[in-house]
Amino acid sequence: MEGRKVSETSITMAQVMLPQDANPAGNIHGGVIMKLIDTAAAVVASRHSRANTVTASIDRLDFHNPVFIGDLLFLKAGINMVGRSSMEVGVRVEAENYITGHVRHTASAYLTFVALDEGGKPKSVAPLICETDDEQRRNREASLRKDSRLALRNKEKACSLDISNCK
Repeated sequence: MEGRKVSETSITMAQVMLPQDANPAGNIHGGVIMKLIDTAAAVVASRHSRANTVTASIDRLDFHNPVFIGDLLFLKAGINMVGRSSMEVGVRVEAENYITGHVRHTASAYLTFVALDEGGKPKSVAPLICETDDEQRRNREASLRKDSRLALRNKEKACSLDISNCK
């Protein structure tokens, strides 16, 4: 299977934040931003795998600054790492006040997707081709997150079987 470059599947989505997206204080609901993050990441994962994909996990979602009614939200998403059937996608969210031009980094997230075949079973995906130093760094960091996630999963499983393993 031929590999795909990060640049071939990365996207930027833009959306104006409207009153129906906000809470009474005028801040955009985190859940609205989460849905947009999931959508952007799913597009990238599906473009890379050329298949239907499902969200397997959200490793991290950090909110840094609020988003307000009227802000133009940019979601920049790209593949960080590819496994056999899974892919980690990183999403950076920025909010721009397009009247003043001021841009704020508002959120970052790492999501894992699994590619599915026509029968709904996991399918192999193309390897990732990292061309830049930044893409290679993101790939290394994604590998560390995957190792940590698997270690935590194993620790939780051991704890559920025997309380003495819960330390």
